[in-house]
Amino acid sequence: MDILEIAARANAFWPTLDKLKTELRPKDFSFYPYESLGTFDHLPEMLQNERGHLIDLAAGAPILDLGAGDGDVSFFLESLGCKVVAVDNPATNWNGMGGMRLLKDALNSSVEIETVDLDSQFTLGGRGYGLALFLGVLYHVQNPFYVMAKLARDARYCLLSTRVARYTVDRRVNFQAEPMAYLVDEHETNNDPTNYWIFSEAGLKRLFTRTNWTVCDFMTVGNRTNSDPVTAEGDERAYVLLKSDVFHGSAQLLSGWHQPESDGWRWVEREFSAEFPRRSAGARSVLRLKLAVPELLTERLGAVTLRARVNGVDLPPDTYAKAGRYEFARRVPAAAMVGETLRVDFAVDRAMPGDESDLRERGLIAVSLDLE
Repeated sequence: MDILEIAARANAFWPTLDKLKTELRPKDFSFYPYESLGTFDHLPEMLQNERGHLIDLAAGAPILDLGAGDGDVSFFLESLGCKVVAVDNPATNWNGMGGMRLLKDALNSSVEIETVDLDSQFTLGGRGYGLALFLGVLYHVQNPFYVMAKLARDARYCLLSTRVARYTVDRRVNFQAEPMAYLVDEHETNNDPTNYWIFSEAGLKRLFTRTNWTVCDFMTVGNRTNSDPVTAEGDERAYVLLKSDVFHGSAQLLSGWHQPESDGWRWVEREFSAEFPRRSAGARSVLRLKLAVPELLTERLGAVTLRARVNGVDLPPDTYAKAGRYEFARRVPAAAMVGETLRVDFAVDRAMPGDESDLRERGLIAVSLDLE
């Protein structure tokens, strides 16, 4: 199902959902007044590539709808066969999440609903999401850096939209190419005190880089000439598809992994292992370990060789003679696709022993681990 078909199905789903909202007529609250599914109409312009099969990016893992509103997008994706977790905060949700819960009951839906305050030091349960939808929410959070860094550890891909600006309100400064953000006053933008940071295009991309995301696709819609952070006529929106650089997917980390550093990467011991749920029969599986070999290691030990074994089946090794960042990517052979889980055992041929500066054994730095 490519993005054109997804957009067409979203347009077909909306009248049914809108009719249901009218029939329910809640007495204590009103539904969110904007059509959330309209987002999918913009995406074909950006995703005319292999990533246009948007749902396939999740690779069977749950999809996270962060800032879900009334859950329109969540219920739509469920109608396409996706497992979805809808997250919002009653304190800032249009109707205290009452609309989402009422629709879930009326649709007899299996969408999981969770309450999370993105302005707190939140967690997302650690289950691992294949795709996160973060649509129209980033400029409503107080600490976008923390949110994006946290999300990079919990989701493989992220589809995000947010307001951006090219000019200051008085049109005197063009800051589109500068990595900046404008902090709006309490009632300056749409008279909404939950609006905070409106980034420039360069600022938004800098945020993604600093929080361990790779930008796969990027576009803007709306006022692409002289957008500003405040006025309705100056509204410009960025749509971005991101891929995490520090995601461990559905892997259960077993032995040999040290605690994560601030950016999510970890030192590992000479031997380290992980376990994945077994993929369905016939599924194509590629093991991807993104890693870093620091100068400290090559200066002390020289070249290091990394080996991996999946369910007892050896994969081709790789040797790293210079410091740098690498990707160890190997197709998992059919002979290893047995049992209920895929156990991966890694080993490097040499490691730095503990010393006065660091008591840990250190083999190399693991940045991310995934099975695609």
